[in-house]
Amino acid sequence: MVRWRAGTVAALRRQWTGAVELDVDLPDGTRMRALAYPELVGTPEPGDRVLLNAGALLMGLGTGGYALVVALPDRLPPDPPDAGDTRDAGHLVKARYTPLQPILLGVDEEASPHRDVLADADDLGGLPVVTADLHSALAAILAGIRADAPHARVAYLLTDGGALPAWFSRTLAGLRAELAGTITVGQAFGGDLEATTLHGGLLAARYVLRADVAVVAQGPGNLGTGTRWGFSGVAVGEAVNAIATLGGRPVGSLRISAADPRPRHRGVSHHSLTAYGRVALAPAELVVPDDLDPALAAEVDAALAPLAARHRIVRVGTAGLDAALRASVVPLSTMGRGLDADHAYFLSAAAAGRHATTLLP
Repeated sequence: MVRWRAGTVAALRRQWTGAVELDVDLPDGTRMRALAYPELVGTPEPGDRVLLNAGALLMGLGTGGYALVVALPDRLPPDPPDAGDTRDAGHLVKARYTPLQPILLGVDEEASPHRDVLADADDLGGLPVVTADLHSALAAILAGIRADAPHARVAYLLTDGGALPAWFSRTLAGLRAELAGTITVGQAFGGDLEATTLHGGLLAARYVLRADVAVVAQGPGNLGTGTRWGFSGVAVGEAVNAIATLGGRPVGSLRISAADPRPRHRGVSHHSLTAYGRVALAPAELVVPDDLDPALAAEVDAALAPLAARHRIVRVGTAGLDAALRASVVPLSTMGRGLDADHAYFLSAAAAGRHATTLLP
């Protein structure tokens, strides 16, 4: 449960879209690194008293590099300018029934300027949509798209398997100029557009953002228990079903690695094999780079052989992709490993992005 701490803001550190990093001095003389979302709690200043949720930081979880600011109790932010007793500014509640639930304007609800275009929308019209397990694949997929289609409009749909606030992602903040927009779906929030479901978000990508290509991946912080079914990336399979249901073209970015020390994630990760092999009931195009190390390629081929009955395994050339990855406007990192340390992982994601461009009209 929650491990509470209270302290005083000592200094502000980095800031990026939607987030402020700060140092907080605690009464026992220790200092704690914290993160605040100004849209939720206001903008902290040195000297402010803050209440923190410090549990993930104290446990050393993968996404627990921060305590999270819950409130600035002595300097609450003002109410939003819109009336609080109507739905004129939206009534979409996310992170529902938690103490910090925000009330937002859904892209397709009655008060939205996009209501008319989405009211009867029901078909993606063949929109290519790349699905990925980890948030770290986003920048690599985008690099693969940009290598062959530099002017394509790319929409990102952030699902709620990881961080709920889109603001947590420094990667996303760095990619804002490269994207037509971000749509936060389900319980996730903080995107350029808010959607109740992935289905609604996909239609918004097509008809509101006018995307040529879309990418679906959870926010930072994949949750996993080390079991076959206990991981948030299982939603990748459901994303394939949603895309196909709406007449899109699912393109699977496979989680391939020769560097992950955990056997279940070497070769093709069991996350990909389970999501695409067991959960995805509709066919997708699963992309494999065509020049993997021979030993890794053989391992990948053997793992994917059972999936070929439902999906199409696509070999994609990689000429120019390494250069595109190295030119990424944001650092590439997955599980603490950069491009050179886990080249196959990023190359596979970029190859999926490249293949998506071949499906453009």
